[in-house]
Amino acid sequence: ISFTVGKRMKKDLVLTYIKDIANDELVEEVKRRIRTIDIDDVQESGYVEQLIEDNSFTPFQQIQNTERPDRVMAALLEGRVAILLDGTPFALIMPVSFGMLLQSPEDYYDRWMVGSLVRLLRFLAALISMFAPALYISFLSFQPGLIPTKLAISIISSRQGVPFSVLIEALIMETSIEILREAGLRLPKPIGPAMGIVGGLIIGQAAVEAGIVSPILVIVVSVTAISSFTIPMYSAGMTLRTLRFVAMFSAAVFGLYGVVLFFLFLSAHLIKLRSFGMPYLGMFIPYKIKDWKDFIFRMPLQFLTGRPTLLKPKDPRRKG
Repeated sequence: ISFTVGKRMKKDLVLTYIKDIANDELVEEVKRRIRTIDIDDVQESGYVEQLIEDNSFTPFQQIQNTERPDRVMAALLEGRVAILLDGTPFALIMPVSFGMLLQSPEDYYDRWMVGSLVRLLRFLAALISMFAPALYISFLSFQPGLIPTKLAISIISSRQGVPFSVLIEALIMETSIEILREAGLRLPKPIGPAMGIVGGLIIGQAAVEAGIVSPILVIVVSVTAISSFTIPMYSAGMTLRTLRFVAMFSAAVFGLYGVVLFFLFLSAHLIKLRSFGMPYLGMFIPYKIKDWKDFIFRMPLQFLTGRPTLLKPKDPRRKG
């Protein structure tokens, strides 16, 4: 279905779906939201994403953007819908669940055991990326008794001479890594990745030798940064990077209790969040247990015979 968006600079927008699979109510809701777009120029698909999403006051994306045709085709076959905008290579997929942000098409191209292991590692890396610095702050500032004695002695000895508190120390390193990562995106491609990696190593080593930060923090920040690179969706990685700082401040104020409270508030927010009427955590709290066949673990393709129940597709079974 074709639309024209933009009042002054008109552009073609196409809503795509498979007629005998996609739910009619979902299609009509997407049509309704597209018709509400009232702006001079829709320069990129990100404009459409922000104008038709359910909740603008959340760091989590409720619409998935991708350049990959295989991801779009797989979503259409599940019963989702996609939006294509003239002049941009990014397609928009909706509705979205949290699990989709950590899944990759490559998970289906390998054998199911390999795909399941890689996906499990990706979920683990997402937790490390969000909570590792916060746990470091909470353990050292409030609950050092939870650290093994020998490790605690080693950490304390490595922090001797560091003039800053644990929070300031962590903020210095995390901010430096984020600046280097952003700078690497703006540099020419041949030197961009090298600048980010080498720059991080040089600054970290120089900061340790100058006594500004402790060596253990450099390890924590490095593991956190590497873990964030495993997120297949760039925008999802940005969300986790933003929430990491919130978790760090919660840990600095309340310690380990602050980390737990942050996790509970985040879980409550995600439970309330919707993407075109579909629960954002629908895969975690499945409408049907069979939907877990393709969540954290991916079962063999022979067992993936049904489409996600939450989407209420017209044809619930995949044709074999």
